[in-house]
Amino acid sequence: MSDLYSKYEKLEIDRPSERILRITFNRPERLNAVDAKGHQELCDIWRDIDRDNSVNAVLLRGIGRAFSAGGDFDMIDNIIADSKYRWRALKEARDLVYNIINCSKPIVSAIHGPAVGAGLVAGVLSDVSIAAKDARIIDGHTRLGVAAGDVAAIIWPLLCGMAKAKYHLLLCEPMTGEEAERMGLVSLSVEAEELQDKAMEVAERLAKGAPAAIRLTKYSLNNWLRMAGPTFDASTAYEFLGFAGEEAKEGLASHREKRPPNFDLDNPL
Repeated sequence: MSDLYSKYEKLEIDRPSERILRITFNRPERLNAVDAKGHQELCDIWRDIDRDNSVNAVLLRGIGRAFSAGGDFDMIDNIIADSKYRWRALKEARDLVYNIINCSKPIVSAIHGPAVGAGLVAGVLSDVSIAAKDARIIDGHTRLGVAAGDVAAIIWPLLCGMAKAKYHLLLCEPMTGEEAERMGLVSLSVEAEELQDKAMEVAERLAKGAPAAIRLTKYSLNNWLRMAGPTFDASTAYEFLGFAGEEAKEGLASHREKRPPNFDLDNPL
């Protein structure tokens, strides 16, 4: 592996095939939950990939029972408690989305098991997203007590329509990979045992395709997401405003204590 990727500690990186870089969430004991260091790395790596001339396609996957179970609770605790930490996490959340959008290389995601949080952001933003039929996809922001930020406000309505986006984002209603394909949230769904092979097949086709044509097509299509930048910026700002409030504290506590949340229902907003 080149020195370009030697600094990454939380993401496992290899080259399974010619001109393909594979990024693996490899924290199976925590269902590949993303901690603070992992969140930073997931934000930064797309810039390195963009300038790596040896890479023509990227494959993103998880090891174990999950693709990624979202943010590590300790990281969320720090976002709630520390204003400087919260500002830094806001910048990373913003940069994560824009760095993926602006990465010239096509990205293929292989989504299985639970897919939540920053991992789901990268999975759904991938240029070709492939989910196991029994994957469990959920945007859990409002259950945590914060607005649905990250990329949800711009990518979900574009992919599956406003009515479905509101239903799943307001209620944190989970969906299977098969349902996600039917709604248009992911590109394909396959049987779980076929997932990795199918994702590799697609990545290899992209890696062997005309590089400039593929990259410029991606760039052009992603202008739809760039035009939605103000919506994304506002939704992510609202999310992090929520982390400074009482609803996020109760949402996190209820997750840790494995109980329903008890939100204060009287809010002047």
